[in-house]
Amino acid sequence: MTLTRLFATPLYHARLSDFGSPVDPAELEASCLSIAEDDEAGQAWCEENAFPGYTSYASLTDLGWRFPIFAQVVESLDAHAAAFARALHWDLGEKPLRLEDIWINVLPEGGSHSGHLHPHAVISGTTYVAMPEGASAIRFEDPRLPMMMAAPVRTKDAPEDLRAFHYARPAVGDVLLWESWLRHEVPLNQSEEERVSVSFNYAWG
Repeated sequence: MTLTRLFATPLYHARLSDFGSPVDPAELEASCLSIAEDDEAGQAWCEENAFPGYTSYASLTDLGWRFPIFAQVVESLDAHAAAFARALHWDLGEKPLRLEDIWINVLPEGGSHSGHLHPHAVISGTTYVAMPEGASAIRFEDPRLPMMMAAPVRTKDAPEDLRAFHYARPAVGDVLLWESWLRHEVPLNQSEEERVSVSFNYAWG
């Protein structure tokens, strides 16, 4: 018998500091929390949309030129995105990858972020700023799941590449990248402390 595994779904996992100038984790966390406290437009959007905690997604998504430490973060992310594109064997031609938006997420105890994807980008990702004990992992969904219909569930000891969901538990200073069509979510934060991350999208062209 021959068993060939087809159509891999890659997940890139590295340290932010692998590229670019080192970013001080404490300074980055303090900057994220300071922005969250001062961003009245973002706070209002979160309240109007019943978003738990805080996100700057609807108010401040150009952090790279607003705050020096985020310029350092963007410098590193650009290199990571390029490395991921090479690993994917993408032929980018004359059109470069371009950071489209970057935003802060502060998720309190009991907060979650339901399943979604990023349809107007090609690479999406997150770098992790504060991950206290008990903080949520990020969960990725098998993109074939809606088409499986009457298929049986997998056994508990199924290999990772055959499971319907993958839970990634990054550490502070890690960066995860994935293709933007991959559905993902942040389950309930069971930590008493805030889970802080910076998410971003790259477009092509």
